[in-house]
Amino acid sequence: MGKPQRERTLKDNEAKAVTRLIRVSPQKLNLVAQLIRGKKVDRALADLTFSRKRIAKDVKKTLESAIANAENNHDLDVDALVVSEAYVGKNIVMKRIQARARGRAARILKPFSQMTVVVRQVEEPA
Repeated sequence: MGKPQRERTLKDNEAKAVTRLIRVSPQKLNLVAQLIRGKKVDRALADLTFSRKRIAKDVKKTLESAIANAENNHDLDVDALVVSEAYVGKNIVMKRIQARARGRAARILKPFSQMTVVVRQVEEPA
């Protein structure tokens, strides 16, 4: 079907969250993912809260899930977290038809995406 997926192992100071079947094209989702890459999590959450993109709510949910995973599963300090990776992948595509003139039909593609957010704890220089 495609390339075999290789799972990247997380380090001790990392946590991740994956959201699948997001109803938006990967290209549009990547615009929002670029907005948070490399930022501290509090700044990234603020940017997503006030973003005008519709999909920013779903990205914010994914980021909050990654933060909760870091806090509860990996015992990391929430104040020292940084979004180290935020990447987007393709998922299924629903195919629909729209009636056109003279008995013809046009294909409508409704793409879905998936998003992975990895947060990392960084030590602040004293």
